[in-house]
Amino acid sequence: MSLPQPVPPSWKDLGKSSNDLLGKDFPIHGTALEVKTKTPSNVTFKVAGSRDSKTTGITGDVEAKYVDGKNGLTFTQIWTTHNILRTKVELENQIAKGLKLDLETSLIPDKSSKHAILNAVYKQPGLHSRAFLDIFKGPTFTADTVLGRDGFLLGAEASYNVTEGKITRYAAAAGFSAPEYAVTLHSLSNLTTFAASYYHLVSRDVEAGAKAVYDTKATTSNVHLEVGAKAYLDSAAFIKAKINSGGILSLGCTPGVKASFGLALDTQKLNDASSPVGPAHKVGASFTFEG
Repeated sequence: MSLPQPVPPSWKDLGKSSNDLLGKDFPIHGTALEVKTKTPSNVTFKVAGSRDSKTTGITGDVEAKYVDGKNGLTFTQIWTTHNILRTKVELENQIAKGLKLDLETSLIPDKSSKHAILNAVYKQPGLHSRAFLDIFKGPTFTADTVLGRDGFLLGAEASYNVTEGKITRYAAAAGFSAPEYAVTLHSLSNLTTFAASYYHLVSRDVEAGAKAVYDTKATTSNVHLEVGAKAYLDSAAFIKAKINSGGILSLGCTPGVKASFGLALDTQKLNDASSPVGPAHKVGASFTFEG
């Protein structure tokens, strides 16, 4: 008798453990600030801003989100400093169990530019499917599906341009996920880019992972490799480090108070006169306040 199968991750979350380990909590491109508040009526407000250390440009947005859990309805409105108005309406588990529908729209009044994407997500044990229709671009229809069985994962994605009547993008992936480790293989960009990643929960306090990417269309035949580790100092604080095949060493520290600090060093240019915060090196921070 087989055990009940869990819902597998979505296509975009295949290899998520490794991607999060190597990609998150390294705020090396500038300084970011985020403030969240929540009202008793289930309305959440968020104000976020960031300053790019390279361009010194400052961007930000204001977000308001209302959640009606009883009726499976979520409404989100965002206004950015680039004068972009974004709206998202989500409806979950109302038409059918495991089915989520949402509509994302964006409007740029200054340029009379508009976008709208209709999304559908269907989740069942052993199955996770998504479909997206970009109404004003093409229109373009994109679908992906992930099947899971006893830890083994198999997924595929494809995009179809309705106007041109042809498939514009396709990809495939396979992997295996266990409580202590996960391995994922991707074939992306119409099967021209190949990626392999692994994640290992070494112990309760230590995580490790790596990712290799090979692009058959790149001017060089080198494989881009990145390896990293994460160590918990206590239940909330941790430090992270990673280094890639280009010699870039990145360090991250999250002291457990909704703050992160990051530093990236080009180990091939440690004697650069512009160090430590010149073109060869990067430093940044991120702060989050909730109330």
